[in-house]
Amino acid sequence: MIYSFKPIYDENSKILILGSMASVESLKQGFYYMHPRNRFWNTLGKITGKTVPDTIEGKRAFLLENNIALMDSIYSCDREGSLDSDIKNVVPNDIKKVLSETNIKAVFCNGKKSYAVAKKAFPDIDFVCLPSTSPANAGGWKEEEWLKLREYLL
Repeated sequence: MIYSFKPIYDENSKILILGSMASVESLKQGFYYMHPRNRFWNTLGKITGKTVPDTIEGKRAFLLENNIALMDSIYSCDREGSLDSDIKNVVPNDIKKVLSETNIKAVFCNGKKSYAVAKKAFPDIDFVCLPSTSPANAGGWKEEEWLKLREYLL
């Protein structure tokens, strides 16, 4: 059984990005999207027009300064390796708690697994499914879909 990281958000958050479950590398380093080939942090830099810090505390501050909330749609699960297709025994995260404590206008899912889990657990919430930033998604990557997040942050 593996567990997600604590959500990152504050009352000023405007968007929520939902991953599925942290990769083995991210779990090892103790923070979201720490695999060096994952496109997540580079993409957020392009969306905001700002440099993303290298440190975990810097990344956490970057999210909050740019009104971005981040959490996984899965609270806990069983999984060998890092592939979403290997996830079993899913317990969803409490997305509604984060939404109730923020001013979030839109919820975006980083990939199909995150979307499927979130939609099944919370069918009354509107989620936007974006292409996964994972290096495993080499053929389905479309950065322009992620760049649409700018309109919610301005």
